Amino acid sequence: MRLRVEFTTEPFDLDEAPAHALEARRVVESAELDAVDVGPFGNTVEGGADVVLTAVDALLRRTLDAGATRISLQVNVIAGAPDSTVPGGEGQG
Repeated sequence: MRLRVEFTTEPFDLDEAPAHALEARRVVESAELDAVDVGPFGNTVEGGADVVLTAVDALLRRTLDAGATRISLQVNVIAGAPDSTVPGGEGQG
């Protein structure tokens, strides 16, 4: 199964990226995700379920520790997409 996660961390600071936002960026950029799009108002990551769920766990723990007071996230199953965690790219999708 492949997943796409969209998330934001708060509080926002338009003048300077807060510590929790920087930590979120470190988490997703260091994970072995297939796609990462980090922006000022939202972030999107994509990959196999195991990798994405591991990254989400780290994201939640580390951004809360870094001062996030709210984390909004949406998880979507990517229907029909091949599973990158299965040899040969064939998945249950």
